[in-house]
Amino acid sequence: IMSSELDGDMENQVEFEKTRLINQVLELQNTLEDLSSRVDAVKEENLKLKSENQVLGQYIENLMSASSVFQTTDSKGKRK
Repeated sequence: IMSSELDGDMENQVEFEKTRLINQVLELQNTLEDLSSRVDAVKEENLKLKSENQVLGQYIENLMSASSVFQTTDSKGKRK
């Protein structure tokens, strides 16, 4: 009787451990999916910001070239 009770306890412990590990794996998979989604969102935002920065950089360059304040100092040297 004792032996069969021990076998039953061992089987229950093994099943419990299997269930615990399966739940842990599923939780880790969900965490990985969430992190992967966040990485994709950050990459997308990064590309958008890079594009906006290029547009702003070009706009600033255009403003600077159109303004006499930001012209090269060569013209000042020629006046002397």
